Amino acid sequence: MNTSKRNFLKAMAAVTCASANELTSTRPSISPNGFEGTLCLFSKHLPSLSWQQLAQTVKKLGFSGVDLTVRPGGHVLPERTVEDLPKAVAAIQTQGLSVPMITTGLTSANDPTAKPILSTAGKLGIPFYKPGYYRYEFKDVRRELEKFRDEFTGLIELGKQHGIQCGFHNHEGYLGAPLWDAASVIDRLDPKWAGYYFDVRHAVVEGGGAGWKIALNLITPRLKMIAVKDFYWEKSAKGWRIVNCPLGDGMVDWKQYFKLLRQANFHGPVSLHLEYEIPGATASAKEENTIAAAQRDLEFLKQHIAEAYR
Repeated sequence: MNTSKRNFLKAMAAVTCASANELTSTRPSISPNGFEGTLCLFSKHLPSLSWQQLAQTVKKLGFSGVDLTVRPGGHVLPERTVEDLPKAVAAIQTQGLSVPMITTGLTSANDPTAKPILSTAGKLGIPFYKPGYYRYEFKDVRRELEKFRDEFTGLIELGKQHGIQCGFHNHEGYLGAPLWDAASVIDRLDPKWAGYYFDVRHAVVEGGGAGWKIALNLITPRLKMIAVKDFYWEKSAKGWRIVNCPLGDGMVDWKQYFKLLRQANFHGPVSLHLEYEIPGATASAKEENTIAAAQRDLEFLKQHIAEAYR
């Protein structure tokens, strides 16, 4: 091979290498286990930490994002959203983390904090938000569903105006717990802006053996994000009660659940919740134990996602 040909091949190799590096640096990173969603810690569980401390802790634990509370008593107060949400997001991003979703208490576009929250989040590029909860009064369920339809539809329209998608959270005891009732409203709305934030723990409480699978199958086409937590039923002197527990210690079939999510090609945000009792003689001790619990549950979560998605 002559010198000019060698030089040409070397030059082409350098160009190819540079192009590959450029593509790698600009496209989103793909996890080795095949899952492309963001693993978030629900900030509710570390309420005393500042935005900077929260970000540092979440980063150290190995999460890639934060499910940030923007509601009364949260890390960002609703009435302070315009001023504080950009600062909170910036503090989190300095640690290389993202904020793919916020948890709000919004149930109506008429809430005076609704527009400031959704417009600010939209400007910051936060793709998803969780609304608040709607209650049944059990006086006239059909009429109460109509009220939900009107309030929720208005909230979706407001979110659409500001470019942020809504994920309805199924929660035991509230409207939408079994998801059939809420689906009668949500499935009529634009799927780009109105979807579901699926909580398998609450779905198992409400649906038992096959009910949670039916509920998941029902909402999968509009699935935006998921919450992960676990529980079991316990018989006490006062009757049966629900006991929250670490992931894997309860009744949720995690292997089957993530298998179904993989089949549905879900790659959205995953928010880890620590709703079970965490001991601590002092506030500091409880905070340390909470961080340890988050570490333990995150490892469990990563393991099951890797097994299902690889």
